[in-house]
Order: sequence, then structure tokens, then C-alpha cells
Amino acid sequence: MRYFYSSFVVTLCGLFGAWLLAGWAGLWIAFNLALLETSLSFDNAVVNASVLKHWDEKWRRRFLLWGMLIAVFGMRVIFPLIIVAVIAGMAPMPGPMALWEYLNTHIWPAHDVLSMAIIQPDRYAAILSSAHIEVTAFGGAFLLLVFLNFFIDYEKDTHWFAPLEHILAKLGRIEMAAVLVSLLTLLLLAASMPIATAQRFLVAGLWGVIVFIVVDGLGEVIGDEGAAAKTGWAGFIYLEILDASFSFDGVLGAFALTKNIFLIAIGLGIGAMFVRSFTLMLVEKGTLNAFKYLEHGAFWAIGALAAVMLLAAQMHVPEVITGGVAALLIMLSALHSWFIRPSGGVSSSS
Repeated sequence: MRYFYSSFVVTLCGLFGAWLLAGWAGLWIAFNLALLETSLSFDNAVVNASVLKHWDEKWRRRFLLWGMLIAVFGMRVIFPLIIVAVIAGMAPMPGPMALWEYLNTHIWPAHDVLSMAIIQPDRYAAILSSAHIEVTAFGGAFLLLVFLNFFIDYEKDTHWFAPLEHILAKLGRIEMAAVLVSLLTLLLLAASMPIATAQRFLVAGLWGVIVFIVVDGLGEVIGDEGAAAKTGWAGFIYLEILDASFSFDGVLGAFALTKNIFLIAIGLGIGAMFVRSFTLMLVEKGTLNAFKYLEHGAFWAIGALAAVMLLAAQMHVPEVITGGVAALLIMLSALHSWFIRPSGGVSSSS
């Protein structure tokens, strides 16, 4: 339980804040958002742990503190405000003139996105949802490369879904095979869309590919121990972008429960805190080493999420189904790992 003390403290404070904001209804909404975020993001915790296991204690503490602040306020509050600001051509935050106008008119102007989100939440949600294609294309392309980069490795000799993973591993003999597969996927999907939608989809998807390539090679540029291990600042940036790709679709889905951005931030923030607690527990207890295929299950869950996000430009898959598939894959990989352990008396096979 020591890994979750801070998460429970944040939960109590957050739920109390939700109650102050909107009474018992607000508390119930925040609790449900937190539960949804935690249950749907366990694959994120496993992938985070696969990166964090290469880090020293200093960087793990930085991830828990600064990464938490970025995850809650950056990715779940500021980032959506910036997206709406770009689309609507408005300032993301109120400036000094807003206060001056309020003092003169006693009416707070909704000339900035934050004020719009508070005063006109329906309009804010509508503008944010209008960027759904760009958000899902960027996140889907980034997550697809995360998935492919794990499995496309011709030196990999441990496989869970052996027939498929053997094929993916052999692709590792082709230079930049993961990027090639991702670009072909984007082109094939765009070919079945109307021209205007395809253009938006392709531009955002290409940016997802570009950002992954830059972040993946950032370690060598800034002098970390190597992009493969993703340590230091390279790993920190990588995990934050990964978290954004995982979480932003959840931010859009949260508007089905409430339009109050503060309740959304509280609920999703509590969930993000539990995801980080799970991550540290997996790292420090060596769970990934004890459960041989757990990491494979998490990356297959990422592949499923990437497919859903890339298909979201043409169809909608409920978040509950997506999360259910991810949870099932992780559960199956954990059970398989449990039964092949030496103590279980069953021999391992790759």
C-alpha cells in the first residue's frame, strides 16, 4: 500500500474539491472519471514501467512530481485550452484587459478560451471536439510507432503471439520498417476518406510520426545514455507525449459526463495519479521481470488503441470497449506469464 498513499491523499483532496465545486453530483462525477481513467490506463502504467526500469531514483522522483503536474494540468487542462485557442483564434488565458473590462461593466468577457470554458462550456466542448480528427490521427500514429518499435526487432527472441510477433520481428531487417509501416497505414486509411478529411488526417498523422522520430532520437542529441533505453530528459519527454496520446481521447470522452473542465481535471488527475503509483510499484517490485509476457500484453493493448484512434476519423468505438480489449490482453498475458513460471512447473517456449 505504500505506493498508493499519495494517490489516496490526492483522491481525498480532489473529491473534496469536487464537492465544493458542484456538491454531491460533482463528487460522483469526479469519482467516476477517476475510476474510468484508472481502469482504462493500466496498459499505460505497464509501458511506463518498461521505460522507468532503466532510470535511476532521481529521475523516477522527477517523473512522479513533475510528470504528475504536467499530466494533470498540462495534458488535461492547458493542452486542450491551447487546441481550442488555435482553432478559435483566441487567447488561451484572460489578460489584464479582461479584468479592466470586468471592472467597468461588471460582466466577465469570454474573449479567451479559459473564460469560454467556464462561462460557455458547451461552446468550448464543441470546438474541442471539432479537432477530434487531428487529435486521434496524431495520437494514433504516435502509438502505432510505439507498438511497432517494440515488436519490429529481428534480435527479439521472446514472443507471446508467436506467429504474428515472428513476422513483425523479421521486418526488423528492413531499415526504418516501423516508420514505413506507419506511413503506409496512414496512406491506406486516408485513401478511403473524403479529400478534406484525408488532408487533416494525413497532416496530423505525419506530425505524430515526426514527433516520435524526434523524441526517440533525442537521447543521443542531448547526451542521455541512449534512445533505446530512453533515460533522462529523452525518456521524460517520451513518457509525457505517450501519456498525452493515451489520455487526450479520454478528455474528449469526459465531456459526456460533464462540461465542467475543473471536474474533468480533478477526476482524470486522480486517475493519472493512480496510474503513476501502479507504474512505480511495477518497477520497484520487478513485476515485468517476474511476468514474462506482461509487457507484450501492454504493447498489444497499445496497438489496439492505436488502431481505434486511427479508425476514429470514420467510425466511433466506445471507450469502454477499447478499455475492455486492453484489459483483456493484459490479463491474458499476465495469466500466461504466471503459468509458465518455473515455480509453476510448466516449461517456457518462445
